[in-house]
Amino acid sequence: MDNLLERYYVYIALCSDGTYYTGYTTNISVRESEHNGTGKLPGAKYTRSRRPVRILYSEKFGTKSLAMRRETEIKKLDKQKKEQLISASNPQTPQR
Repeated sequence: MDNLLERYYVYIALCSDGTYYTGYTTNISVRESEHNGTGKLPGAKYTRSRRPVRILYSEKFGTKSLAMRRETEIKKLDKQKKEQLISASNPQTPQR
């Protein structure tokens, strides 16, 4: 059962090779550190060879199941749609 006080985030990270990685976490800054090899965990296998990784976009959810559902939706988007999400949330983020 999800902890009612805990928040879950879905995020899109930009990898050094220009690809995007989408995942979910309970702590954005810790997860970014993990992806970059400076946290307690090694990060996702996909991002290990694509460092540095920068999280550019996130959405907040009250339950893990909602976050995981949204993660699946975002993973199905093409690169252009992901860039539109990122750009809409932060107008100063340059388009790639």
